Formats: sequence, structure tokens, C-alpha cells
Amino acid sequence: MSRTVILRRAKQHATDIAVDIMARTIWGEARGEGLHGMTAVGCVIMNRYRIAQKHSSYWWGNSIADICQKPYQFSCWNAGDANRGKMQTIPANDTEFQVAKRIAGRLIRGQKYHDPTNGADHYHTTAIAPNWQDMDKIVAEIGNHMFYNLSGETV
Repeated sequence: MSRTVILRRAKQHATDIAVDIMARTIWGEARGEGLHGMTAVGCVIMNRYRIAQKHSSYWWGNSIADICQKPYQFSCWNAGDANRGKMQTIPANDTEFQVAKRIAGRLIRGQKYHDPTNGADHYHTTAIAPNWQDMDKIVAEIGNHMFYNLSGETV
């Protein structure tokens, strides 16, 4: 097997892992929010990724997996969160997970899309009021989530 083939397979494997982790994050955070809400969560992940790439590094991580699994950033990955166990054992035929995988795949592969969050890099459900929220930096409200651009970056 040639070096080129090995490298292509390794890159595809890394992409597949990123798609899976992002899809699980989307599902764990917004499976009840429909296509628009699920896309919004995916866009926040991609906006964070683009900011990290722009700066060659960022505190929330430099890869899709790092960003999704950074402690206390996406609650579905937190130890003790009710969604974590569900998220890790989603049946392959789960309709919302299939949608999340399509969204993640399109975003990671760079397909054109409209970012309904207007460049958000943070969000929370409307049921909570985290100490980091800044009402002056709200850029969208989608379903049961408020979206913020706290970094001030444009992506």
C-alpha cells in the first residue's frame, strides 16, 4: 500500500471520528430542537473551530473533538449528565442521530450553509441563566437556546 493511500485513509478516519463526536454533541445538546436548532449547535462548534484555526490555538481546543469534549463546554459530555450515557449508546437507526450526522458531515466537509447563529461561539438553554451570559452579546434565539458571540470574533 502506498504512503499516499495510507495518508488518505488516516485523514478519512480522523474526519469520521470528528463527524461522530460532533454528531453526538449535536444530538446530546439539541435533539429536540429540530433541524434548525441542531444546525445551530453544529455552527457554534464550527465557529469555535474557525476561531481556533485563526489564532493557531484557543483555550477551548484546536480540533472538533477537543472543542466538543472540553470540560464544561457542552454539558452532554459532562460526567454525571443524564445525556452522556444516552449519547454514547445511541442506536444507529435513531432518526435524530442520523440528522445530526448529516449536519456534522456537511459542516466538517466545508459545504456551504447559512449560520443561523450569526457567528455565535456560546449558547445556553432559556431555562438557565449562566454567570457568563452577556445580554449585550446575544446574536440569536433559536428554539429553546440563546446564542452569544462572547469572543467578539467574526468567522
